[in-house]
Amino acid sequence: MPILSIAFMAIFAFSGTSEAPVSAPTTEIAEQAVDNTTLALKTSAAVTRPQTNDAEPLSVLLTSYNAVPEQTDGNPSITASGARSNPEVIAARSVDLAGILPFGTVVTIERTGKDTERCHFNAVSPQIGYRVIADSMHSRKREQVDVLLDPEHTVLVHGKETNPSVALGMCSDVTVRVVGRIKLSDIPETQEELRKMIEGDSLALNK
Repeated sequence: MPILSIAFMAIFAFSGTSEAPVSAPTTEIAEQAVDNTTLALKTSAAVTRPQTNDAEPLSVLLTSYNAVPEQTDGNPSITASGARSNPEVIAARSVDLAGILPFGTVVTIERTGKDTERCHFNAVSPQIGYRVIADSMHSRKREQVDVLLDPEHTVLVHGKETNPSVALGMCSDVTVRVVGRIKLSDIPETQEELRKMIEGDSLALNK
């Protein structure tokens, strides 16, 4: 069999999924496989991959807040985007990053340095996971991301149960990477749901 035919068959086979895809003509599926522009989607998914200009990671100052009146403006249960203040999945960004991290941007937050008295990132990181940018910070802040956390989900610091936002402190040398975009109306309730949307077969490629 010619090598070209074998290669085409391999590409076509790879495009399949273990579940039945959304109904579409065979020719349309073949075009999708050849162009490598879209995957068969679950219709409930609304996450798209980042654009090329989102590929570069951002170096930011990382802080955290709780949904309480003294740390927010207006109604602490509602974010600046109108989304619910859900400490499972929500994060805010400084206004100067609005163009790079608009509302609905899904990010990962990483730090490779050791914890310090000023920053207990590793102690809090299990609560961070993936985050949806849906809130905004005070206009005086610059190059900063603020993660919403639940004060009741305390972490152990120096043998003492501590509010995770207090424990996190202010962390420099933090890298934020854009991994997708999501409609505000489709933000999930839990970190596990968000993880599945990003890592599962419901992730779409932009055309």
